[in-house]
Amino acid sequence: MRKILSAFVAIALASLPLSTGAADTRNRDRLENCGMVMDEILRLPDDIPAKLMDKAECVIVIPSVLKVAFIGGGSYGRGAMTCRSGKHFDGKWSAPSMMALEGGSVGFQIGAQATDFVLLVMNPRGATAILNNKVKIGADVAAAAGPKGRDAQADTDATFRAEMLTYSRSRGLFAGVSLEGSSLRPDNGANEDVYGKRISAADIVRNGEASTPAAAQQLVTLLDQYSPHNDSSQNSIN
Repeated sequence: MRKILSAFVAIALASLPLSTGAADTRNRDRLENCGMVMDEILRLPDDIPAKLMDKAECVIVIPSVLKVAFIGGGSYGRGAMTCRSGKHFDGKWSAPSMMALEGGSVGFQIGAQATDFVLLVMNPRGATAILNNKVKIGADVAAAAGPKGRDAQADTDATFRAEMLTYSRSRGLFAGVSLEGSSLRPDNGANEDVYGKRISAADIVRNGEASTPAAAQQLVTLLDQYSPHNDSSQNSIN
């Protein structure tokens, strides 16, 4: 019970306004954690199939999402989204927009658990929706649990139709996971803290109006090295 109450307190504190210095530190830590999570996942023997990564237009990393359940339940996490630059998503990976993931669960559950999520956005329509609005996964954006393993079949019907493929890592286990019912939105307040001005997620990621902050260099450089070319058949944004 004490752990559950502590988890609820952590969520409440995370939603409170922060001083400029505290916000800068927290968002810098989030960006650095995104890079570390991506690095660790790509080192796993059964990681995200390279063929899928090469078809992704964008990658979203949400480290340490806190899931809390007591009678009902919920989740809360913040991370970052980067997309391939250029009109046709064929350039280097962009400066990241900060993102927020929120959701709920139903049922009698007791417990608290932190989970890392990696989401691949597989087409321009999905990228546009996420960058411009709050979207509900599974309703506004079609999603599927992503296959894993370097030799995994990446052309199944589910992955072919999905606008987003979702993965999780918890307690050392990495797997595809369903996030249907969760919501995803740009974290505009965090973007203002990171970039020092009011700026939209689309202007950061698609319009090139911000430089990659130092704290995000590991994430962006890693993706540039691991997946430098876009093999997607999509070549224009809807």
